[in-house]
Amino acid sequence: MGSATDSAFDTETLRRGIEGTTGNTLLSLYADDARIRIVDHVHRPSHPTVLHGRAQIAELLDDIYRRDMTHRLEQCVVQGDHAAYSESCQYGDGTRVLAESMLTLRDGKIADQLIIQAWDE
Repeated sequence: MGSATDSAFDTETLRRGIEGTTGNTLLSLYADDARIRIVDHVHRPSHPTVLHGRAQIAELLDDIYRRDMTHRLEQCVVQGDHAAYSESCQYGDGTRVLAESMLTLRDGKIADQLIIQAWDE
């Protein structure tokens, strides 16, 4: 992985952020006014979870990184002002989570993210 020269989005920072133990590095990749939409079996496409701004995103990341789980960036593709990546996670009890994200980038930061996630039940 590397950086896309025209978007200045740093995929190595994305990897370190996802695979780290806190959400701080990952949070640094978001624009101040970023939006995240999350779709899963609880939050359907017509009623996704929607977060606005770095403060709400920080709350989500704090919650995620307090959990007993590991995160791994599987793949990442950057093209111009868009990026997509696959992330796999595993809780301490073995429960697995897969998430796919589509990003819109602005000035090298994440301006909009759609996350589609599924997990073992």
